[in-house]
Amino acid sequence: PEARGLRHLAFAVTDLDAAVRALEARDVAVEPIRTDELTARRFTFFADPDGLPLELYETAPR
Repeated sequence: PEARGLRHLAFAVTDLDAAVRALEARDVAVEPIRTDELTARRFTFFADPDGLPLELYETAPR
């Protein structure tokens, strides 16, 4: 839900698949990759140690 303050933090990555593999190799649960309907860019979320959402957003074509 939308709220005041920081909703989540996003990181731009050029290779989303590699970033996801790196996280999963460290036993970090990553949500399924989705595609942004407006930009056609791929993205996913995972949680920090406190359970807050972090986003990976692919900024360059694969």
